[in-house]
Amino acid sequence: MTPSTTPSTAKTEPPKATPPDRKWWAFAGVGLISFLGCIDLTIVNTAAPEIQSDLGASVTDLQLIVNIFIVALSMFMVTMGRLADTYGRRRVLYAGAVLFGLASLGAGLADSIGWLIAFRFLQGAAGAILYTSTGAIVQNAFPESQRGRAIGALYSVNGVGLAVGPLLGGVIVSALGWHWVFWINVPLVAVALALCSFSVRESRNEQSTTGVDWPGLVLLSLGIPAVVLAFTLGDNWGWTSARTLLLLAFALVALVAFYLVERRVADPIISFRLFRHPAFLTALVSDFALACFYTTVLFLLPLYLHDVRDFGGYATGALLLPCTAVMAVLSPFVGRLTDRHGPRRLLAVGFTAFVVSALLLTRLTADTSLVFLSVALVAMGIGWACVLGPATVSALSSVPERQAGLAMGSSWTFHNLGGAIGLAAGIVLYRTHGEGTSGTQAAMWMVAGTSLAALAALGLLRRRTSQ
Repeated sequence: MTPSTTPSTAKTEPPKATPPDRKWWAFAGVGLISFLGCIDLTIVNTAAPEIQSDLGASVTDLQLIVNIFIVALSMFMVTMGRLADTYGRRRVLYAGAVLFGLASLGAGLADSIGWLIAFRFLQGAAGAILYTSTGAIVQNAFPESQRGRAIGALYSVNGVGLAVGPLLGGVIVSALGWHWVFWINVPLVAVALALCSFSVRESRNEQSTTGVDWPGLVLLSLGIPAVVLAFTLGDNWGWTSARTLLLLAFALVALVAFYLVERRVADPIISFRLFRHPAFLTALVSDFALACFYTTVLFLLPLYLHDVRDFGGYATGALLLPCTAVMAVLSPFVGRLTDRHGPRRLLAVGFTAFVVSALLLTRLTADTSLVFLSVALVAMGIGWACVLGPATVSALSSVPERQAGLAMGSSWTFHNLGGAIGLAAGIVLYRTHGEGTSGTQAAMWMVAGTSLAALAALGLLRRRTSQ
């Protein structure tokens, strides 16, 4: 950051890539950090039944353990992206990784639901740093001719992290107990920081001349979590209760104030001009619908497998393998296809696969064959692979390189909103229709509808681009 430099005299030199012998070491360290941030969004799902038994948690408590992580992500995502761009991505990443390791240690030591929720919030706050800094660091580490490949590889790693979370969680819970779902992060963070210490060079947005828009950051960091909390706790409090309505009213005031502030500042946190860009809108729609789908399915399926089918941790993790394996195998191929054909076609394929998966999952019963369940999860894995990477490419293509952290912060904010709102709606349907098979079926109809709506929105955006 160079606050004393005026726009007319600012020097804008292209970023220097990391030396060739270190760039892949930088990728390894940053990729591991990013992987850990993503895996913690889903790894708790297969640990949920054990946490419920050990700590006496209710379904609402389990929902809070998942969603408080998303609340913290939503609260700090854009903030951390902007701070990383302004003060240095390497510096901010190191701080976030250390906080993430300490919060993971505390979550594993928690002996009550209250403490576990508190440490999950800290994990989410640190995760916001991990999500937004890593993409910009990788982009800076590689020469321009290799950046597309490197970014695609990073987000393939992220996608695998999101997808293998339930599988790895099932294995760890069965072998070591639910505490190790969190403790495993600590040594891996240490390894990642060791790799980054000699390979990652500092980078920032050298063209920033106005500093951080603190009023905008505060308003956004309060408004978005208020929305998420209202949807998370509304069913428990009552949708027309004073607490729910006041929280929604507060969110509305904060976000309207944020919009008014951002229209007047020289260097806004979110440039609302981006919303005129079809590629940016495509990324936001895709990220929202993707997170709505997988957070709902991966929260409810382990409960269905544990409570209805009486499967343990190993079995639950193994039964989710068709989704995670397909996701891992397809992601690199999807990256290449995205380079050739652009993201739109692959996004359409992905959401079509999601619709197929959700419709199959609406047929779940107490004696559904495991082959049928596997087919549904294979379709989910195809959809996940075809949406996550292309949505990221669409977001990054809508902004210049210097705003990479901002673009990722914005897209992941909508991703988190989709996850929190989708899970809240799914839990409402799950309870309303009776916990168990019928409730799971109702929630699957909801995610099918969300994917269909995303397909329709992508079609409209494609027409807008062609006009």
